[in-house]
Amino acid sequence: MSSVPDAPDMAPRRATVRLMLSHPAHAMALGFGSGLSPMAPGTVGTLWAWLAFLVMQPYLSPLQMAALLLAGFFVGWWACTFTARSLATPDPGSIVWDEVLAFWLVLWLVTPASLIEQGVAFALFRYFDAAKPGPVAWADTLFKGRRGAPIGWAQGFGILFDDLVAALCTLLVISVWRWL
Repeated sequence: MSSVPDAPDMAPRRATVRLMLSHPAHAMALGFGSGLSPMAPGTVGTLWAWLAFLVMQPYLSPLQMAALLLAGFFVGWWACTFTARSLATPDPGSIVWDEVLAFWLVLWLVTPASLIEQGVAFALFRYFDAAKPGPVAWADTLFKGRRGAPIGWAQGFGILFDDLVAALCTLLVISVWRWL
C-alpha cells in the first residue's frame, strides 16, 4: 500500500487506469473503470450501476441488498476519501462510487419496476445529480473543502452525500408519480 500525500500544495492529478489498478480503493471509487470515461463519467458510472444491479438483484434478498448498500456506504466513504486525496481534488468527477451507490438505492426501492420505469428513474437521478437543483446544490456545497486544503473525511462524506440527496429527490418524484 502506498502512502497518500495530503499536502496542501499538491497539484490535482488526473485519474488513470494505472492509478485505478494501484489500489482496490481506487478501483471501487472509480466505479471499476466507468469513472475513467472521458465524457460524462457520472452518467457512465450510473449506467454501470444499473447493469450491475440487474445482474446482482435476482441473487440478493432484500436483507442482503440492504447489507450491500450499508457496507458500500462505509467502504465507499473510505475509498472516495482515499482516492480524492490521491487525486488532490475534493470531489473529482472520475469518482463515481457515489453515483453507483445512490442509483443502487433508487433501483432497490423502486423495484419491482419495468425497464421503462427504471429508465425514468435513471433520467430523474441523472437530472438531480447533474443539475443539482435545490437540496442537491445545498448538499453539494455542505462538505466542500477549500481548494488546496487537505482532503479529509468530511470531503469523502460529501462526495457521497449529495448523490444520496439526489437519490432521495428521485425517489420522492417517483413516489408522487406512482401516487397520482
